[in-house]
Amino acid sequence: MDQSSDAVVPLTEQQCWDRLAEQELGRLVTRVGDVMDIYPVNYTVDGESIVFRTAEGSKLTEVTINDEVLFEADEYTDTDAWSVVVRGHAARLATAEEVAAADRLPLKPWIPTIKYNYVRVTATSLSGRDFRRGEEPDRYGVQEY
Repeated sequence: MDQSSDAVVPLTEQQCWDRLAEQELGRLVTRVGDVMDIYPVNYTVDGESIVFRTAEGSKLTEVTINDEVLFEADEYTDTDAWSVVVRGHAARLATAEEVAAADRLPLKPWIPTIKYNYVRVTATSLSGRDFRRGEEPDRYGVQEY
C-alpha cells in the first residue's frame, strides 16, 4: 500500500470555511490587466464570505477595477498543514447598513493605521486540502503500483 495515499486529503466546502474561520491572516491576489499583486490581509469570516478592512490605495483601487480575486489562508505544524483557496469577487461595502454590520464583526487593523473601507470577498468556489507532513519516501527503492 502506498504510504503517501493519505498525505493529501481534499476538504469539503464546510471544512474549508471552518479552516478559514480558524485564521486571521490570509493573502489576497488581485489582477489588473497583465499585472497581478498579492497582499497580506487580516480578515474575518462572515457567513460564507471573507471581510477585511483597507485604507485607500492600490488594493482598493485594484478590486474596484477588477473584482475577480483569489484569497488564500493556511496553517502548519510539525505534523500537519492545511491550505484553502477561495475564488471570488471583491466588493467595497458601500451602504450605511453594510458598514454598520461590518463594524460589529471581530475585525480590527493589526497595524496602527486608519482603515475606513470594508471589502467583502464572496466566494464562487473553494478548494482546500489537509496535508500530513512527514519524510519523503524512498525515491529509488521498489515502488508499488
